[in-house]
Amino acid sequence: MKVAAIQHDIVWEDAERTRKNVAPLIAQAAVAGARLIVLTEMYATGFSMQPERIAEHPGGANEQFLVDQAREHGSYLVGSIAQWDRADGRARNVAVVAQPSGEVQRYAKIHPFSYVGEDKHYAAGTQFLTVDVVANGESLRVSPFVCYDLRFADEFWARAELTDIYVVPANWPEPRREHWRTLLRARAIENQAYVVGVNRVGTVQNDHYVGDSAIVDPAGLVLVEASMGETVLVADVTAERVANVRKRFPFLADRRT
Repeated sequence: MKVAAIQHDIVWEDAERTRKNVAPLIAQAAVAGARLIVLTEMYATGFSMQPERIAEHPGGANEQFLVDQAREHGSYLVGSIAQWDRADGRARNVAVVAQPSGEVQRYAKIHPFSYVGEDKHYAAGTQFLTVDVVANGESLRVSPFVCYDLRFADEFWARAELTDIYVVPANWPEPRREHWRTLLRARAIENQAYVVGVNRVGTVQNDHYVGDSAIVDPAGLVLVEASMGETVLVADVTAERVANVRKRFPFLADRRT
């Protein structure tokens, strides 16, 4: 199955303009044959600590855009959105998985980024999510995480046996770019699974983002990567590759619980 990482800029807190800018990139990925397409963290608004300005209820415009794009292109779309939780009324940073059927599944970021106060504005999620992505007779087990989650290996380990590919939408700034690049490969190697890391580009106030989006295979090989500009990365991935790596090097069986 072809998967795509869309490395894109974000118009700060202007979801309508960003959606308009992102739509042609999604179309480009679909034309290239991608059936799993991943956008960035808070893909439409930027990583704003003002949920009162940017958060929406489930089914809002930014989620509906992903649903509409998934239907139009026959692909699964993933991107994170600031959303209000219907149960407790708190805002969360939610990775939305939109299916071509119109069905939506959601993963709330388990580790809000306390370094910039995200934990003061967005509540932590508590549940993992793994989605079966099926297209053209192929199937992948996809587990989403969001940005800062990447630093916490135990969360990835908890889903390893159920996962063929992790997707990680992010807004990861330039000063820590080597952390991002290293951790993407580490999570792939540790869990013997693909990792799709999708980071934004552009500048917001004093924060500069250089992308470094990448698709990494289960042995840690970087299949495709990019830096600096907006681009669409596409790579072929297979559940068979994951199974073969794990069979040849059965390291997961030696983990102590």
